[in-house]
Amino acid sequence: MRISFERRPLADIGRELESLSADLQQFMADLANEDAIGPFGAEYRPPLDVMESADAIEIVADLPGVAKDAVRVVFSQSAVIIAGRKGAPGCNHRDATFHLAERTFGRFVCVVRLAVAVDATHAKATLAQGELHVVLPRVQDRRGRDVAIAIESAR
Repeated sequence: MRISFERRPLADIGRELESLSADLQQFMADLANEDAIGPFGAEYRPPLDVMESADAIEIVADLPGVAKDAVRVVFSQSAVIIAGRKGAPGCNHRDATFHLAERTFGRFVCVVRLAVAVDATHAKATLAQGELHVVLPRVQDRRGRDVAIAIESAR
């Protein structure tokens, strides 16, 4: 992934962080209103891979046992937010004692900040066989290219 640094006033960065924080709070409030997702908060973070190619950014999240209706993917302020809920595993033996319990369940939230421009209106997300794939097409960088500007006659 290409990382770029630019100098900006601290006040601008502070406003951007406040805006992102407000957007995340609103997003989580929206999630709290959905029965499929549950109340605010996260109990775990699923593993992610983030890949960059010349054409797109792809995010792959391991979500085994998570239903499509229990996941939301939102792009906001140069960040991809993946949130949802994985139900608790069932146990048919009421008197069973667990000796090992490694599978995670409950609410989850992942935030992936992107350092490149993407076209979120053409993003696609698919959930199959326990993997969520989010593909965000890159906006082609036009810097460094010559652009001819037509000259008109003044009247």
